Parts: sequence; structure tokens; C-alpha cells
Amino acid sequence: MKTFLILAAALSLAGPALAGQAVTLKADTFDADGMVTLGDLFDGAGAAARVPVAARTGSGIVLDAAAVQMIARRAGLDWGNAEGLRKIVVRGGAVGQAAGSPAQGNIDVLTYARSLSAGEIVQPSDLVWGKAAAAPADAPSDPDAVIGMAAKRPLRAGASVAARDVGAAQVLKAGDIVTVTYDSGGISLSMQGKAMAAAGVGETTSVQNPVSKKIVQALVTGPGQAVVGPQADAIKTTRSTRYAVR
Repeated sequence: MKTFLILAAALSLAGPALAGQAVTLKADTFDADGMVTLGDLFDGAGAAARVPVAARTGSGIVLDAAAVQMIARRAGLDWGNAEGLRKIVVRGGAVGQAAGSPAQGNIDVLTYARSLSAGEIVQPSDLVWGKAAAAPADAPSDPDAVIGMAAKRPLRAGASVAARDVGAAQVLKAGDIVTVTYDSGGISLSMQGKAMAAAGVGETTSVQNPVSKKIVQALVTGPGQAVVGPQADAIKTTRSTRYAVR
């Protein structure tokens, strides 16, 4: 909550936008004192370097790139975000404290900022960077891998994040009626079938045709909705989003 209050305050107090001074996002975004500023994020921030963006209470913080861009603009800075980043990860510590440095004797890993119950959706604020002697074999290096996913089991605050901890939030359960759509080359067909297993958005599940009793593999797109054919292939290819990992 404190982080969002500071973001809101920054938006209202940063002042009217000046003639945009072009800046670039730093290759390594670090914060040493617990208050993330525009100077911590951007090279060339100049007089706006001290404008606050968010308070960091853990060993790291994940910021919304669009909110950061708005704060920068109101402070007279122009960050084009040519890479289309949606999240910016800021780690605590001084610049140059690289992951796994000999002085620390350990490595940077994503950890849970709070305990999560089974089924809870992982939010950006639930993830922080922490130190560990070793990372899980399936530890994600990108917050995108877990943000928006549902906890498969209770997860403890401070524990290292592992891909096996989470899965797509379920929008179907076994026995639900599903409308399966095929759309390609001007041909659009649909049928209603029965889901044979629970599934989340973006997952493939078995759907049984109630007439022929045949089973098709369909990609779930929402509650009671799934697609097959070229549309499903296209979604699998393009559904990933990019996040900045620093």
C-alpha cells in the first residue's frame, strides 16, 4: 500500500511536464536507500533524479513500467520504452553488486514478499529479489513467468520462487460446457462440448463432442471458451509478454 501511495504522490507532485529530456533506462536498476527515484532508473535524469517513484521495503521491487513512464513525463523526462517493457525490477543495494559476486558468496533469486494461499494470484508486488546460496532448478529469471499465475499450494514469504509453485488460474473444471471455435480463412465453426479436466487460460484441455463422443484438444481462452486450429497456434506463439529483468 505504501508503494502505491508514493506512486500516487509522485504523479501529483512531480509538476507539469517540461520539454521532454530524453533518458534511457539503466542497464542495472539498483536502489541503495529504500526510496526508488528517477535517478535510480534512468541515465540522464538531471534535476529530476531525486523525484521519488516508490518505496522499497524488501530486497527488491517490481514497478509498473507505464506508471514509471508517466512519472518521468511529468518530471520533464522522455523515456520512449522502445522495448515495450511492462515491468521494471529494481534490486536493493549499491550499483555494481552483481548477482553471485564473490563478496556475497551467493546469488540473486526471486522470492515471495508475502505468504500466499493455494489458488491466490501472484501480483507484481508479491515478488522481490533476495539472496540465496543456490536457486531451485526451475527458478525463473523473469517475473513474467509467475506474475498472474495461481499458487498451486501454500507459499511461504521469503521462499525462493520455483516454476513448479504456480500454474494458470483455473477457469474451467471437469464437466463444464465449453464452446470450442475454429476460425481460419473465412471459415468459422463452433461446437459445444464437455471439459474432461480442469484448466486455466492458455492451457490445452480435452473437450468431448457430446454427439460423436470424440475428444479434441482445445486451447482455453476464458470461462467456457476454447479454440482449435490456426487460432490456437497463433495464441501459443504470441501470448508471452516482456518484462525488464535487471
